[in-house]
Amino acid sequence: MTRRLGPLAILLGLAGGMAQGAEQMLEDFSGAPEARWSFISDQVMGGVSNGTVAFEQVDGLPALRLRGDVSTKNNGGFIQARLMLPEALPEGAEGLELRVRGNGQGYFVHVRTGGTVLPWNFYQAPFEAGDDWSVVRIPFSAFKAQGMLLRKSLAAGAAKSIAVVAYGRDYAADVMVSAIKSY
Repeated sequence: MTRRLGPLAILLGLAGGMAQGAEQMLEDFSGAPEARWSFISDQVMGGVSNGTVAFEQVDGLPALRLRGDVSTKNNGGFIQARLMLPEALPEGAEGLELRVRGNGQGYFVHVRTGGTVLPWNFYQAPFEAGDDWSVVRIPFSAFKAQGMLLRKSLAAGAAKSIAVVAYGRDYAADVMVSAIKSY
């Protein structure tokens, strides 16, 4: 028996497909995540922050764990784990969703684009990482341009990399991320 769909059902199906099309898993930390992620600290420019990125099971979930001591001495102040995106984010994506856990401190997501040529150019948005796993949704409109000569707003399709960052003040960092996706 063939079932015919009416115009309303077709429109609802198309609308649902468009909404789902913007959701894409970017990283679930399966396979060999160490081949996709790199660790960078302010030591590349004379700072003294130190840290590590590890990939481990946390509460049964594969996760990235960024730990270290962030210091603003010598004009420093960051440690980060960065993922180069193999392809553009889906057209229509409105933001990033991360499953996070940490030590109750504030952290950042940095996005770099083709226009963020200088090392101190990026788009930045904050998030909190508490003692329990939680999902944070960061709309692209929340990302603020850092540096001169950048577009004021982040164009999702221009994203080239995503970084989880401990940044901007002296503190002990310990943040875990078990999933990153666009929505």
